[in-house]
Amino acid sequence: MIIFKNVTLRRGSKVLLDKTSVTLNPGEKTGLVGRNGAGKSSLFAMLNGTLHEDGGELSIPAQWRMSQVAQDMPETEQSATDFVIEGDTVLSAAQAEVTAAEASDDGMRMAHAYMALHDAGAHDAPARAQALILGLGFSVAELDKPVNSFSGGWRMRLQLARALMCPSDLLLLDEPTNHLDLDALVWLEAWLKHYAGTMVVISHDREFLDAVTDVTLHIDQGKLVRYGGNYSKFEDMRAEQLLLQQAAHAKQQDKIAHLQKFIDRFKAKASKAKQAQSRVKALERMEKVAPLLADADFQFQFKEPLSLPNPMLAMSAASFGYPAADDAPAGTPPTVIVQKVNRSVLAGQRIGILGANGQGKSTLVKTVAGDLQVTAGEIITGKGLNIGYFSQQELDVLRPADNPLEHMIRLARDTPASVRPNAADCREQGLRNFLGTFNFSGDMVKQSVGTMSGGEKARLVLCMIVWQRPNLLLLDEPTNHLDLATREALSVALNEFEGSVMLVSHDRALLRSVCDEFWLVSQGGVRDFDGDLDDYQVYLLEEAKRQREAASARKAA
Repeated sequence: MIIFKNVTLRRGSKVLLDKTSVTLNPGEKTGLVGRNGAGKSSLFAMLNGTLHEDGGELSIPAQWRMSQVAQDMPETEQSATDFVIEGDTVLSAAQAEVTAAEASDDGMRMAHAYMALHDAGAHDAPARAQALILGLGFSVAELDKPVNSFSGGWRMRLQLARALMCPSDLLLLDEPTNHLDLDALVWLEAWLKHYAGTMVVISHDREFLDAVTDVTLHIDQGKLVRYGGNYSKFEDMRAEQLLLQQAAHAKQQDKIAHLQKFIDRFKAKASKAKQAQSRVKALERMEKVAPLLADADFQFQFKEPLSLPNPMLAMSAASFGYPAADDAPAGTPPTVIVQKVNRSVLAGQRIGILGANGQGKSTLVKTVAGDLQVTAGEIITGKGLNIGYFSQQELDVLRPADNPLEHMIRLARDTPASVRPNAADCREQGLRNFLGTFNFSGDMVKQSVGTMSGGEKARLVLCMIVWQRPNLLLLDEPTNHLDLATREALSVALNEFEGSVMLVSHDRALLRSVCDEFWLVSQGGVRDFDGDLDDYQVYLLEEAKRQREAASARKAA
């Protein structure tokens, strides 16, 4: 088991853990939660040996093998399959021993080495690695592609597959869902449910935590507090605990006021001085129950749109895809992914866009946003349509050297007069005030964006979208860098938004909360999905199985 005994941990002058104790038992799946900056990543660094406690003792069984997702971006010409196989450290050690044994010409050593290689699963290692790669959303055609040929998000999926490939007794996962689509997320949940070791996971996806954890460890004011149950149970127990704490605090304040009143009344009277002094001591001895001072969670709201065209837009025999590459031969046709779509987006509609990886969800949203052109047909926009677009790559659009105020000044300058807020809101002080509502205040408005966290950058993008007063929101994975509190704020804001929403997200809590209907992008078309998200998870698992069987059939042929 993992035992924290009176552990103290400091980072600089800040005390993250203060003489705290907790035990995690073998085989438990633990969700590690707490506010940003509470020390979750530092606790992970303690578990993997990168950081050491400043006081107390942390003990982990010496024989336990640990696996975690490497955070560096892999740079290698290895194939995806070979890269993931290499994550099996037991197999790699066995292969190295075979090589050494063969070089030593020691028959007994070679016999033991070959036996160890067999026990390490050398015979089925490629199949195991490829099952992980395919489960995380890669296609069969990509199994032998070099790692360097993939984008950053896909390389991080390979790092995750590599960590899962490694035999382990302790698995550490820090935001494993950030780069995953919903189909890969559903697969990962199923895999982790069958993981036999001890797991500690940091995640801002409440449904993911609910699905894969049975213990919640909360970092709160320097203490590690253990709750039996998943994240939803933790929330319930925590809320009940805070209510009791608040009631105890209120009761204590009444008692303190009564004692203080007696002291103030009688301390000057000689006959009562002794009694008054005893009450002073009682006050000093009284255990102070901390008041409920939960920091106000971040909140924001979308301004009322200036107009609500109905329909917002209409797709007429529209096809979506990508134009031919610049270096392609003349006359090369565009790559079409989704075709012949006849659909309208009405005022007030809240549409969740579903579809397995690679089916065209983001392509559809990019085309509606105007980043891509339809390859056939047309999209007719309503008069006064004002789109607020959050793309998966939106954070890359921010200028790293510029600060939030410079971003807002440029936005105010470039926004058409027809949708621009009033003049006061466009001046520097008005922009500063608006940034303040998104927790960019004081020196932060002059902090270069390149030094900010992913969550802060995402919050800045949301701030810029809200300022433009859109009437149609196109949101493509908006929660990737948001913590739980900010996700909750986004959910509340979207529910109060008076315009229309088209949402692509692997955050099922957000989809359930915001969307009234779902469109399924599948097999080159778009259709209504009549079920709920539980039905959709079943659909994704069946679709993944169908694709694997089809790939196996093609390989056999």
